[in-house]
Amino acid sequence: MTRTSDGRITAIVTVSTLLLAACGGGSRTGDDRAGAVVQDAVEAGEREDVPSALDQIDDPALPDPLVDPAEVTSGGPPPDGIPAIDEPKFEQASEVDWIADDEPVLALEIDGEQRAYPVQVLIWHEIVNDTLAGVPVSVTYCPLCNSALAFDRRVGDRLLTFGTSGLLYLSALVMYDRQTESLWSQIESRSIAGVLAGKTLDTIPVQTVAWEQWRSQFPAGSVLSRDTGHTRDYGSNPYAGYDNPDGTPFLFSGEPDPRLEPMTRVLGVERGGESVAVVLEELTSIGVTRLTVGDEPLTAWAVPGLASPLDAGTVADGYSVGATGVFDPRVDDRELTFEPTDAGRFRDTETGSTWSLTGQAIDGRLKGEQLRTVSHLDTFWFAWAASQPDTTIVEAR
Repeated sequence: MTRTSDGRITAIVTVSTLLLAACGGGSRTGDDRAGAVVQDAVEAGEREDVPSALDQIDDPALPDPLVDPAEVTSGGPPPDGIPAIDEPKFEQASEVDWIADDEPVLALEIDGEQRAYPVQVLIWHEIVNDTLAGVPVSVTYCPLCNSALAFDRRVGDRLLTFGTSGLLYLSALVMYDRQTESLWSQIESRSIAGVLAGKTLDTIPVQTVAWEQWRSQFPAGSVLSRDTGHTRDYGSNPYAGYDNPDGTPFLFSGEPDPRLEPMTRVLGVERGGESVAVVLEELTSIGVTRLTVGDEPLTAWAVPGLASPLDAGTVADGYSVGATGVFDPRVDDRELTFEPTDAGRFRDTETGSTWSLTGQAIDGRLKGEQLRTVSHLDTFWFAWAASQPDTTIVEAR
């Protein structure tokens, strides 16, 4: 372990560190807090009588894997060693007192229902199988890629639940579904091996924002509780020092794209078979940039003040990075032009309305309007480039 010139601790993440995360070497149990309630869940299907890619990725009774099996490697823990949360409990945002203002939460909205998933919990579980507004979802977070994605759990006529396989593909989370035990690349949103190889999951836009940003806007929203049924040291970071711009990704067997340093933070967007990446530091410094991806106009926003969960020994104490959002800038068929404000908000130049980071107009002529949120990924360059090798790097301006 070393310390950089600015005092931040850096470390090499080892398999033993990951096993600590998997086996729960912490001291704090999921606290049985008053007010934490279980939401009504949509029941998934039973285990099907089909060969398991989790047992043998290249089982001859299965379709050929879509990736080189040699690149799917053990991350240390066994299947479900890092336990998914299958019966999540929630608290009302206004009653939560255990999240620091600048801590990251994953913000999800479906049909007007707002829910936040604290990264201090997700960093220990990686997957939450949930139901929001009647939609069965999996909310996922891969610490090694810093990638947060939410999926609709319905694939054809199947309703799936997901667990952690203990495997990595190019240092990225590999999930498995409990119904067919097919393997799924989280960052690619597709099954890479098993009965369902080639099937894709529909993504649901999710933002990583600071707790105070989300809580102030949605005080009646629901927040994933630490009452998980597992013993974990919630609030601590088992990957301390991993978020090091000069570091190297853990168990990455590929050849990193040389256009950027592997651990550079980027915002990535894919639309219509085209993908772009924007260096997060550049975007945060200017606040807004216009993108065209797959012939679709987009506006990408960033504000500083979000703690990196993968830097310090505690999630709340990480160095400051940008929180982002990507939106369709059109309202009533008129494309708006945006600029940042000094208060960490955004203003459109056409009407002067003020907008929050979640894409809602909170003041002005358009108050109450909601921009259409577009799926994007805040992640490390090595992970984005590996999943989108033809991506274009766009200068934020």
